[in-house]
Amino acid sequence: MPPGMRHTAFLLLLACGGATPAATTTPTEAPADAQAVDVPSGDLAAAMAGPHRTEEERARDVWRHPAETLAFFEVAPGKDVVELAPGGGWYTKLLAPLLRESGSLTVGLPDGQYGDRFRAMAAEAPHLYGHVRQGRLAPPEAIELGEPESADVVLTFRNTHGWVRNGVERQVYEAAFRVLRPGGIFGVVQHRAPEGSDLDIASGYVTEAAVIEAATAVGFELVERSDINANPNDTHDHPDGVWSLPPSLRGEGDNARFVAIGESDRMTLKFRRPAS
Repeated sequence: MPPGMRHTAFLLLLACGGATPAATTTPTEAPADAQAVDVPSGDLAAAMAGPHRTEEERARDVWRHPAETLAFFEVAPGKDVVELAPGGGWYTKLLAPLLRESGSLTVGLPDGQYGDRFRAMAAEAPHLYGHVRQGRLAPPEAIELGEPESADVVLTFRNTHGWVRNGVERQVYEAAFRVLRPGGIFGVVQHRAPEGSDLDIASGYVTEAAVIEAATAVGFELVERSDINANPNDTHDHPDGVWSLPPSLRGEGDNARFVAIGESDRMTLKFRRPAS
């Protein structure tokens, strides 16, 4: 099937259900909550419009393209999905309702404040996140994402630069490979440096070639690249790296030119664990 037709088919799959695979870890219990908001399961459009998302989160849809990105990574109801280092939970708020009744979601949580963000979300809204399984992503000490070959998709959004900086990228990628079933998808979105550039890793940018080399070194095969999350207006030469740009706008003074650029230029790479 041509790539364009595959992409359309996966968009349609996001609205459909499927058989629920066996659990890989013990889900957190979800206490009854009279204030529970209604976010239908298995419907990405409903999750995107849901009252559990803030206006600021919805405003980022134009830059992060969640429907197209998740379709490209073959995420659909019925899949067992692992999200690595979910940060503030921007994608988790979409994945959790999408997979609540058909499939599963596991979040690989770092120790400390970045893992605490999700734990606070789950405590405050168990009706939304109580079913999400919590793994541990604390390299080099430990990575616990579930049983080997228990996931269909592993996702990472804008995390690879940190793993490279800390010297643990290979360990994380190996863990992603182990938890995937043969034929499973490893989806990477990462701030993209121009090929051949010598940008400091502290800028947050990494070249596509470096990510592809790291993934293939642990056994993945590159399936497809996409410019879904590309931004040709990003000049990649900001004083505070990617954090000069929205949504961080970390620099001082007039940020109008950074707002005009928009969010960072990002690669979107789909890898597969070989079927044999």
